[in-house]
Amino acid sequence: MDNFQIETAQNVNIAQNVGGVGERVLAFIVDYAIIFLYIVLVSIALGALDGVSEDFEILVYMTIGLPIFCYSLLWETFWNGRSPGKALLKLRVVKLDGSKPAFSNYFIRWLLRIIDISATSGALALVTVLLNGKGQRLGDIAASTTVITEKKEIGLAQTLVMDIPEGYVPKYPQVTVFTDAEMSTIKSLFWDAKYHGNHNVILKLTKRLSKVMDVTPDETPIAFVDKVVKDYNFYTQNM
Repeated sequence: MDNFQIETAQNVNIAQNVGGVGERVLAFIVDYAIIFLYIVLVSIALGALDGVSEDFEILVYMTIGLPIFCYSLLWETFWNGRSPGKALLKLRVVKLDGSKPAFSNYFIRWLLRIIDISATSGALALVTVLLNGKGQRLGDIAASTTVITEKKEIGLAQTLVMDIPEGYVPKYPQVTVFTDAEMSTIKSLFWDAKYHGNHNVILKLTKRLSKVMDVTPDETPIAFVDKVVKDYNFYTQNM
């Protein structure tokens, strides 16, 4: 499974696991199976429209066709970066900084499906994802998004590993009071809160960590928790 380091606007480094090509293809197949089933059911229902005016029939077809045309855009916008296929394969669309995409991001990647999926039968998307290294097809590159996997397939030691830059200077030696399991939980809560913009969780983490460590942080809450995680990695990797 490929992964890459991203840096948020707060200079927080996060390792993201890129959704595999095979998983994305399977998600695509699931979504199109749902669309096909929808078309079949609608076609059966439309059999009861005999005798209606041509204008009304056109209006019905346009109304029914809209969810098909905007399928991925609607699902990803209203289901937090997921479609049924992506949810089944535990994939999600996120911005490159790990945050939740805005509607404009979803719209751009959806609009460019015409080029990298529809017009080329997915060939351009496949090649771009394989060569890009960040799980991005053309639409993702334009929208500054990617598709990550949320599968919990890695061990505890791997969840704690972070790239510590050369010359890194730790600030809180008190982080060694935590166990690997505790730090893994802290890290997971922190990343989840950052993704969903849940500042209250980060504030609670800050209060709890500063109390256990008996320190008074002078950073912002998000910078403090990030520093704690990095310091823990620094000390455990150099012990």
